[in-house]
Amino acid sequence: MQTGQPSRTAWGAASLRAAHQIVDGGLIFSDPLALRILGADADQLRAEADEPGRQRLRWFIAMRSRLAEDLLTAAAARGVAQLVVLGAGLDTYAYRSPIADRLTVFEVDHPATQQWKRDQLARAGIAAPATLRYVPVDFERDMLADRLLEAGHDPDRPTFFTWLGVVPYLTEDAIFATLRFIAGLPGGAEVVFDYSAPAEAIASQDGRAARAALEARVAAAGERLLSHFQPADLAAKLAQIGFVTTDDYDSGRLAARYLPGRTHTGSGGGAHILHAMTTRP
Repeated sequence: MQTGQPSRTAWGAASLRAAHQIVDGGLIFSDPLALRILGADADQLRAEADEPGRQRLRWFIAMRSRLAEDLLTAAAARGVAQLVVLGAGLDTYAYRSPIADRLTVFEVDHPATQQWKRDQLARAGIAAPATLRYVPVDFERDMLADRLLEAGHDPDRPTFFTWLGVVPYLTEDAIFATLRFIAGLPGGAEVVFDYSAPAEAIASQDGRAARAALEARVAAAGERLLSHFQPADLAAKLAQIGFVTTDDYDSGRLAARYLPGRTHTGSGGGAHILHAMTTRP
């Protein structure tokens, strides 16, 4: 992480969301602010989107965002009014959602990425809603619970957490430290996060190749994949720390939900999205 710059993975995910708007017409996930917040050139993003293997990853990123927002909409309908975006990166939900005024949104991220984002928002003329709270957290020095409390988070009220594009880059100890915090909130909580299965669990040769390419790309950017989970093992570990329901989506299930009838969709590299709750809906 360099001062004045976002993480490379945060930039990469945002550029794929923007490319999805340009190349795919927002087929899966509509984000009219994705390109504006990047300040990027549409032709450049279109060219990068044509690189081999990028379509699967682009569609997975779009489905990941769409699923998280669909589940959040359902939670808001049940009365959940607090959203914590962990590793917010260049996420634009708080600035464009039709239900943002019904939620207090806490964007949590490293101070360098968060400041760069706020500068980009100012340059693009994108206003922050009154319900948004920025929560800069350096996880090497700060406690998430403390920083959230300082920002006005109420642990006695239900909270929805999104944690996208982060878990695979953390150690298992760091992942479960955060999940135990979420599970322990007295008001109840639910979380949506993505993770990757071990390479040996990927059945197809194309899927294994996609995983190898992703690992090489992020390692070259200095942000290696550190943790992988078998779905059943992860569900069992979540139950042990207090989550009472888990719902796991692999690439095939996501494609069936958002791109019915299409083939060769999703990342193909063992990517999953998991929705876990500490109370039953």
